[in-house]
Amino acid sequence: DFLCISLVNGFIQLRYNLGDKTVTLQTFQKVHTNGNTWHSLKAGRVGNEGYVDLDGINITQKASPGMNALDTHTDFFVGGVSSLNLVNSMAVENEPTGFTGCIREIVINNRELKLTVTDPKGGANVGDCDGTVCGYTVCKNNGTCQVEHSGFSCSCPHEWTGSTCEQSIHCSQNRCGSQALCIPQPTSFSYICVCALGWSGKYCDSKIQFFIAKFIGNSYIKYTDPYYGKRDLQYSRISLNFTTNQTEGLIVWMGKGEDEDNDFLAIGLANRTLKVVVNLGERISVPLTHSKYSICCDERWHFVTVVQNQTCIKVYLDEELILFEDIDPHRKYTALNYGGICYFGGFEIGRKVNIVTTGLFQKEFIGKIKDVVLFQDSKKVQLMKAEGYNVYNGNYGN
Repeated sequence: DFLCISLVNGFIQLRYNLGDKTVTLQTFQKVHTNGNTWHSLKAGRVGNEGYVDLDGINITQKASPGMNALDTHTDFFVGGVSSLNLVNSMAVENEPTGFTGCIREIVINNRELKLTVTDPKGGANVGDCDGTVCGYTVCKNNGTCQVEHSGFSCSCPHEWTGSTCEQSIHCSQNRCGSQALCIPQPTSFSYICVCALGWSGKYCDSKIQFFIAKFIGNSYIKYTDPYYGKRDLQYSRISLNFTTNQTEGLIVWMGKGEDEDNDFLAIGLANRTLKVVVNLGERISVPLTHSKYSICCDERWHFVTVVQNQTCIKVYLDEELILFEDIDPHRKYTALNYGGICYFGGFEIGRKVNIVTTGLFQKEFIGKIKDVVLFQDSKKVQLMKAEGYNVYNGNYGN
């Protein structure tokens, strides 16, 4: 499999192969080669449908039905390759040659690559295109960069301030406490404080302890499993208690949640019922849903356990076996390589659940979680000692 974007006779060309045949898309218009014009290019694929968008003009094309996963197992190359042997003969129209020009702001699956000296694994013969201290996006939030004798300065839009326009004017005099995030509220000319785990109050200045985690939306806990390296990942298990009055929500996501290659096991709510989704490496997410019981809005605690025995998945709800399925009888992938990361309630601030989970779950969890146990551990996970924001003491009241 491969996906390649190249410049061919002045046109942008996308070629990809998902395992059966190569699909080629080419832009209608040529790019300017005067060296002074920047172009905006978006290209990729959703399932078996590829797309190329050059400066707002879009074309699409589908590959053969049935093939919808890109399985490359290689590094990601920009501008050229370390050896021509790495280039599939079908990936380019003519003999492959390196790109000459400037490239900036590369975003892969919603994550921007840092084109710095230290971030990539390697490279050669790459220089600074801008040639000044301003570079690219030195000034944030549409600020304008100006070169000066002592370096540079940023002229900021009226809503932003700071040396690089990185701070909202509404947060410039904020009173948010320890490790809290200041979220500007432009319509009310104010701000709100989002508290780090273990803190509460309007300004996040009150220390709290809890054994029951209360999620109020836009909340998350990220737990790093200290025993991950010793786990037998062919036999995973997670159990917890939860209560909610919502019909939708992500309760737990075992996995890095960074890109489509990551394995995961997820538990959540969909249309008032329990939904479990497992991906062991084929990028084919297998949803298991149980519609017999509605588990929202009853003010009850529910106990859920999910057991993965290689490709066999068992789901228990309130100690009753409600789902039992072999998600891959061929046993191609049998281990849950979740990277030792467990998210509870949602993901980091700014990362939307429906985007990270590619629509498998729609919203952050609102409710309470307690008594989390991983694998066959004798002790419960101490959620208080993890990373997180906007999580409160659920020990008392609603």
